[in-house]
Amino acid sequence: MSDTRVFLGAMGAGLAAIGVAWFIYGQSTQSALAAEDGPGPNLVIEVAGEANGTIVIDLLPDQAPKHVAQITELARTGAYDNVVFHRVIDGFMAQTGDVANGKFGGDLSLAGSGASELPDIPAEFSDVPFMRGIVRMARSNSPDSANSQFFIMFAPGEFLNGQYTVVGHVVSGMEVVDQIKKGDPDANGAVVEPDRMVTVKVQE
Repeated sequence: MSDTRVFLGAMGAGLAAIGVAWFIYGQSTQSALAAEDGPGPNLVIEVAGEANGTIVIDLLPDQAPKHVAQITELARTGAYDNVVFHRVIDGFMAQTGDVANGKFGGDLSLAGSGASELPDIPAEFSDVPFMRGIVRMARSNSPDSANSQFFIMFAPGEFLNGQYTVVGHVVSGMEVVDQIKKGDPDANGAVVEPDRMVTVKVQE
């Protein structure tokens, strides 16, 4: 599988420049959704690297029950532990979750191209907009190809609305998200010596 579980091919190089304006806006603007902790479950992510701290994501099973079930299963089995943030575009998003090819300390040359041993998940698109702190599943060109990878929005990205499954929103630790090591814009955000999720736990 090629490295396509991030976005459709039409995105890529121009995103970093576009995202700068959104980042300025997003630093002072949170969506109402991302400001409230719902019934959960929550993902509690301990991050290490240039960013150090805890990110708490409120998962939304009412929006994407199959995706949330898969994420929580992967977290409970430790599959996400020590997985890196392999693609991080300043002013846009930070992507992680490649449990096959994205483990810290290993060969990261294929990070972003892998998935878990669980099956891909049919799309569960919703009308939740791409706002700062929103968490969505990454996928390839097929809408039904999401598996384990996800990305956190640094800033609004409404042009992506309705194209990716929303799975949650950050309710604590956006300052940690903002500090995640950024990648090279000329390499579509690929990160050298990336930050990682040390542990990912499920909190009911």
